[in-house]
Amino acid sequence: MSETRTSGHNPVIEKVASKPVESAVAVAGHPLHAMSVHFPIAFVIATLGCDVFYWWSADSFWLRAGVWAAGFGFAAGVAAGMIGTAELLLVPGIRARVASWTHALAAMMLISIAGLNWGLRLADPDVVLPHGLMLSVLASVFTGLAGWHGGKLVFDHGVGLIISEKD
Repeated sequence: MSETRTSGHNPVIEKVASKPVESAVAVAGHPLHAMSVHFPIAFVIATLGCDVFYWWSADSFWLRAGVWAAGFGFAAGVAAGMIGTAELLLVPGIRARVASWTHALAAMMLISIAGLNWGLRLADPDVVLPHGLMLSVLASVFTGLAGWHGGKLVFDHGVGLIISEKD
């Protein structure tokens, strides 16, 4: 084995770890992307809930609620995605991490699915069962994937965290 493997010293990892990961899009030190992602997550899961309740009850209220939840989920996802893209482009330490790109791809797929789900509901609300329900399940899966990789960025890599000298 080489000395690099036995000593635990890896120059590539050290170079990536040395790059700054502080948020570039923040208000008073609070990263906007981390604050904004909760809205699309909540609306995507709410859309799935509306679909399940419609399937269970056949009450048209859930169709209307699902259209609104899907629309707000898509709009909030686009807003959070724009902020996240700005972070990705502006902060070299974020761009250098593989989890950033995996998170970005999963989030873009999520936004695409959410937009398709909303558009489907606007065009023909009666196709919620089964197509809208399937899209809601798929969007929820991508919410989990994007959230997992976003969490890795925060908790494993410290992306967006600001540690004060008082701590």
